[in-house]
Amino acid sequence: MLYPILALLAGLILLVWSADRFVIGAAATAKNFGMSPMLIGLTIVSFGTSAPEILVSIMAATSDAGELAIGNALGSNIANIALVLGITALIAPLPVKSGVLKKELPLLLGITLLAGALLIDFKLGLIDSCILIISLAVCLYLFSRFQKSASNDDQIGEEEEELPELKTSQAVFWLIIGLLILAGSSKMLVWGASEIAYSMGVSELVVGLTIVAIGTSLPELAASVASALKNHHDIAIGNVVGSNIFNLAAVMAVPGFIAPITMDTEVLYRDYASMLGLTLALMAFALWQKPPSISRFEGGLLAAAYAGYLFLLYTMTIA
Repeated sequence: MLYPILALLAGLILLVWSADRFVIGAAATAKNFGMSPMLIGLTIVSFGTSAPEILVSIMAATSDAGELAIGNALGSNIANIALVLGITALIAPLPVKSGVLKKELPLLLGITLLAGALLIDFKLGLIDSCILIISLAVCLYLFSRFQKSASNDDQIGEEEEELPELKTSQAVFWLIIGLLILAGSSKMLVWGASEIAYSMGVSELVVGLTIVAIGTSLPELAASVASALKNHHDIAIGNVVGSNIFNLAAVMAVPGFIAPITMDTEVLYRDYASMLGLTLALMAFALWQKPPSISRFEGGLLAAAYAGYLFLLYTMTIA
């Protein structure tokens, strides 16, 4: 067990670090080649924050650990809402912009319902994955429309200030190094997680829902807490909503392209239902307050819900 645990821990640390390097290198490269801050945010940064989940999903699927990939996608979404937003709201209440409430959150709910419809037969195949990828393309198009209709010079100015300033050679270096270490650390993490699952007698699904999901959600947690401490509260919710859409439409689609997966019933009735319930709760919390926001009390409820979900996993696993 020692080597798998060390591989898991090292993989998680390298995964988080390399994802940050990859985003910095990619964003700086794109900026140096003349891409707008808005387009960089919609494409490179959005992909970069979900890069750990995507790479883990690819490595898991190619290592015959498809359930780990599904668990990573669902578990990351559960962790993003209940753990990331819960802890962030405990630090500082999170205002929800009307645009997010009227556009991005309903889009997330739509993708969540689509994913549930595709999983209702407890299988994920090539056609299901194609539908998810098409939905991702639609989401990216809608994101670009949302951004154009809500253009704000001050907001764009802030994004420009936050983009990294690197020479093209340095930017390309970090882009390539970040991507290479992302791939290597993902492979290391999947191997360690699979070995731990075999040794403990638990399914790869449970490991994906817990250890791997929490680990790959660390970039979102760090970014959200940092934004709350800097009083950029709206970034936290936007970051989580965008990441969750990518997780369902891109990360969960990967295994179906490589090999069809048959899932146990608890994937739908326990894990997907928990994710859907938390998504609806997030919308409800934002709607019933004027102005829309996630309060500290509601943040505490989300964090408590995550603790309850982990306890449910524990009791069902040992049973």
